[in-house]
Amino acid sequence: MRRSEQRRAAVIALYQHDLTGRELHETLPRDASLFTRSLAHAAADMASGLDEVIERHAHGWSASRLQPLERSIMRVALVEILHPDAVPGEAPIPAEGAIEEAVESAKTFCGSEAPAFVNGILGAVLRDLRENGASTAA
Repeated sequence: MRRSEQRRAAVIALYQHDLTGRELHETLPRDASLFTRSLAHAAADMASGLDEVIERHAHGWSASRLQPLERSIMRVALVEILHPDAVPGEAPIPAEGAIEEAVESAKTFCGSEAPAFVNGILGAVLRDLRENGASTAA
């Protein structure tokens, strides 16, 4: 299974976990890869910190006001951007790649305005990270 498909599986599991309150391990596919499981669990474990990053860059939007699927997409991307060592496996994806994958997921699963919104927030996080260092973005 391609990494992009594994990321999407992590997003869907997080979304179902967020929406239904079911345990994350119950929402993951039975045959989920270690990468998918690790990414989903890292995003869930770091959710409050990731949501703070989203809120800091979403100007006037709290993470709780975001659509759950958009929030899950951004959490997964932020794990890979801000905490690449949290997910075992091959070399981490470049930050721009994580953003591109998140935008593609938003195009596939969300409304027409979601891709630009996701791109805007994640792009702002990346700019902040590059300009000010990890302590201000994470």
